[in-house]
Amino acid sequence: MDIINLRILDILDIVFIAALLYYIYKLVKGTVAVNIFVGIVIIYLVWKLTQLLQMELLSSVLGQFIGVGMFALIVVFQQEIRKFLLMIGSTNFAYNGKFFKQLRFIKDDLEVQTDIDAIVKACEVMGRSFTGALMVIQKSTNLDFVKNSGDKMDIELNQPIIEAVFFKNSPLHDGAMIIEDNRITATRVILPVSNDRSIPLRFGLRHRAAVGITEKTDALALVVSEETGQISYIKDGEFVMFETNEELKERLKEDLL
Repeated sequence: MDIINLRILDILDIVFIAALLYYIYKLVKGTVAVNIFVGIVIIYLVWKLTQLLQMELLSSVLGQFIGVGMFALIVVFQQEIRKFLLMIGSTNFAYNGKFFKQLRFIKDDLEVQTDIDAIVKACEVMGRSFTGALMVIQKSTNLDFVKNSGDKMDIELNQPIIEAVFFKNSPLHDGAMIIEDNRITATRVILPVSNDRSIPLRFGLRHRAAVGITEKTDALALVVSEETGQISYIKDGEFVMFETNEELKERLKEDLL
């Protein structure tokens, strides 16, 4: 029985480690941190190989590097660690089950509840009329800490409502709109502004606010520039590039699953 239990625990150990590595990769995917992550994995595997081959000197050097490197990891992956802890500690993750959806390896037939077509079409219309807009789509991290700064709503998401909220003469057009599933839950929300100096100067406060909220949470943000009419998609504190609005829809659908 001890041997059977040990084998079962070993299998579970491997599965949990694989799931953890997979989720860490998803956190850093598309950022410069992914190269650092891959480099660390390679160094760790080489270290284990030197131990297996009993190359004591090289193994000792790499072992020291791995030991000291743990402190460096906290600095390098500060935003990713913060985002991971925020997601685990969010008050709604156990309720809505989105945390466990993030860990799945095989995508099922789950459908995105958010009306992505309505959001993108509204962005197209507002872009043509140079109407500024900022929308934040909640995922697993609870956004109550920013929603309290604006006006709470409970409106079904649709294209006319989005355009009406951000209409230039509307009292609700300033600040951000919060979208949860397929409902608008807050407007005129004040978001934390990013201090990242690498953001080009041509981007204003809307873009910096979108970067700021996606740095601190796993939310997605869409910005329509009032100056150029260009649509920007921000995820994990980074601008996600897309060529067509159809590609934008596909990226949003993939990121919300």
